[in-house]
Amino acid sequence: MPAPDLIIFDCDGVLVDSEIVAARVEAEMLREAGYEITPEEIAERYSGLTFRDILMSIEKEAEILFQASLIDQVGTRIAERLRKEVKAIDGVAQAVATLGIPKCICSNSRSEGIVAMLERTGLAPLFDRRLIFSSLETPTKRPKPAPDVFLHGAEQMKADPARTFVIEDSMHGIAGARAAGMRVIGFTGASHTHPKHAEMLMEAGAETTIHRMADLNGVIAALSEWSENV
Repeated sequence: MPAPDLIIFDCDGVLVDSEIVAARVEAEMLREAGYEITPEEIAERYSGLTFRDILMSIEKEAEILFQASLIDQVGTRIAERLRKEVKAIDGVAQAVATLGIPKCICSNSRSEGIVAMLERTGLAPLFDRRLIFSSLETPTKRPKPAPDVFLHGAEQMKADPARTFVIEDSMHGIAGARAAGMRVIGFTGASHTHPKHAEMLMEAGAETTIHRMADLNGVIAALSEWSENV
């Protein structure tokens, strides 16, 4: 069976259960700024986007303006909350440790934040610092849904994008991975998942979805075999 060149993991909502924590903080700050929204609405509508892009989207939809200082404030508040609340996704340590395939992380979060969450959750030994790529630290600095961070990660890992699998929990991440010419498995096992999550990920371009990390290796093997036979 042909093995993929590379497995790319998103971080938030795939390796660590951080999306719901961030959504709660973002909802709090938006309500303080006068815009009513729930963490669940943020998770469903804006998962995978930077807070800057969330603000821009809401400003366009609601025709309101936010203070630019919110962007700096939210990062500090989320970091404080994550230090207390972030946990690893159930089963992800075992799934990653038994892959037997080159792997890396491609995320919209800053690398220092990713490292801190990996250390906090005990996942740091699985990902050397050289395996962590942040869209904000790529040459273009364009975040997902742009494909740039995925292509940068594949280039650094010397992998063919067409032989690369991406594990993503957001439509925006999937859009970026598909634009990079990569195959995508959607993940719906984090706390921010919702009833339409799997359907939305499939519509965005995921080949399939999984709810348990215990299924990851089997699904990668099955999709690799399927690709060989078509």
